[in-house]
Amino acid sequence: MRFLTEKIQHLRIGWNEREMTETDFYRLCRRFKIKVVEMPLRTGGFYYRVMGRDFIAVDSRLPREKKLLVLFHELGHFLFHTPESGATANFHGVGRRTRVEREADVFAFCSLIPRSLIETRTPQELIDQEGFTPEIVAERLVVLERYGI
Repeated sequence: MRFLTEKIQHLRIGWNEREMTETDFYRLCRRFKIKVVEMPLRTGGFYYRVMGRDFIAVDSRLPREKKLLVLFHELGHFLFHTPESGATANFHGVGRRTRVEREADVFAFCSLIPRSLIETRTPQELIDQEGFTPEIVAERLVVLERYGI
């Protein structure tokens, strides 16, 4: 995980330093020329690359906080798991929990709930005042405990 955190720090995007917003997500997509498509899906979302172009698809029916988590998760796949050539696809929530999926999750959870926020608020405050779901807060606490980030 240390390699990934170093790679993210070089991007200078404020990751794990401040809450990343939907505006931040779309700014990063413009920076990296990623097309985002919202449509009804059977999965939360997926990242794919075809003919050298990058895309993120997200289920348009997701509630805002879940959608933002999926968007950052898929952006994590782009940042860490994009092959230099050929087609690829990564699907959110499909299949078993691989290292690749855990890395994308860590990127997403730390994007939404940076370390400074999790260290200054109780889990209940994150839920009640910040509007995060109990599941997202619990997963973010696991990331802090397991990886120290």
